[in-house]
Amino acid sequence: MSITASADRFAAFRHSAYARFFFSRFLAAFAIQIVSVSVGWQMYDVTGNALYLGLIGLFQFLPSLLLILVTGSVADRYNRRAIVAICLGIGGLCTAALLGLTLTHSFSPWPVFGILVVFGIERAFMGPAVQSLAPNLVPEADLPNAIAWNSSSWQTASILGPVAGGLLYGVSPVAAYSVALFFMAAGMVLIISIPKPNQRTASKAVSWNTILAGFRFIFSEKVVLGAISLDLFAVLLGGAVALMPVFARDILALGPWGLGLLRAAPGIGALVVAVLLAAYPIRHHAGLLMFVGVGLFGAGTIVFGLSQVAWLSIAALMLMGASDMISVYVRESLIMLWTPDEVRGRVNAVNMVFVGASNELGEFRAGTMAHLIGAVPAVVVGGFGTLAVAIIWAIGFPKLRRIDNLDAPSDR
Repeated sequence: MSITASADRFAAFRHSAYARFFFSRFLAAFAIQIVSVSVGWQMYDVTGNALYLGLIGLFQFLPSLLLILVTGSVADRYNRRAIVAICLGIGGLCTAALLGLTLTHSFSPWPVFGILVVFGIERAFMGPAVQSLAPNLVPEADLPNAIAWNSSSWQTASILGPVAGGLLYGVSPVAAYSVALFFMAAGMVLIISIPKPNQRTASKAVSWNTILAGFRFIFSEKVVLGAISLDLFAVLLGGAVALMPVFARDILALGPWGLGLLRAAPGIGALVVAVLLAAYPIRHHAGLLMFVGVGLFGAGTIVFGLSQVAWLSIAALMLMGASDMISVYVRESLIMLWTPDEVRGRVNAVNMVFVGASNELGEFRAGTMAHLIGAVPAVVVGGFGTLAVAIIWAIGFPKLRRIDNLDAPSDR
């Protein structure tokens, strides 16, 4: 018997543990956005080389790839709340290290890349744990609502964080890293305050069979496989975030505040859609709408790459954020609802590697291509690639395309 999603717009917040989780995630995401803007702009100021902007993404992605067989099993076997708290603590230490390099005037590529590797290790463990923790804090009927609010939390941070990061960096990099460090610490305190939730842990002894269970489930469930791989290839090709310092300084002639505004624009579009989805959840044609969202993301990427006017670039980025929010909402709902809790950590570990590949590795692709052929061609080619992926996946995964609603499947 399927479980119908709650129609209450604030259903997830009726549970105090989720409310704390929500604000903790918001503060952590806010801090990450401030650090991301600050590191990118500071690196481009120091080196003037777009390739280093791509390497920022690569060094954060590699740990997720190398640890994929470990992180999901850890999230399934141990207290997910504790894992998230420890990871936030490590993230705070990394932020403090960046602050230290700035204070001592020692900011240079390779020490920063070393810190980003540790950041990547922390995020590799936190991703599966934080994604798997939310379903333990709310009933299944409230999960789609929780996912929508989770997305709105991230997108709000994606709006305010880059703008705050740009403004703070304009004051001084020290101010930016100091505020980010405070938010990381506050997020950790909130997570620690959550009572230990019920969690169906993996009971079998660790073996290759149990470690690979997440991969086996994904490849056996075509809906989950199609949803995860769609995001991987679409954002891998269409990502333009790493090149925003180039567009802000060299193409649109904007300063650090302008970079913050560009980084915030996708979040503005996504937040509008996230709030609408929380109030008016998708009831029909969910799979088709996900593919439409990916296609619009590609179109927005092309417009952004070709634009030389600030307002048009911002509008294109807002379209990218709004359309990406539709696909994220459907994808995350499907993954959570179609995955049994006992393998959710391992499935989310694979998903986080795919998400990391689509974001950080996509940044490396963009930075490398920009170094070779220029920033504008790198972005435009990627946008057309995303459009092609949407069409190919819609044809190749008909079951995913035909999914109508986001209710839990009857056999879960």
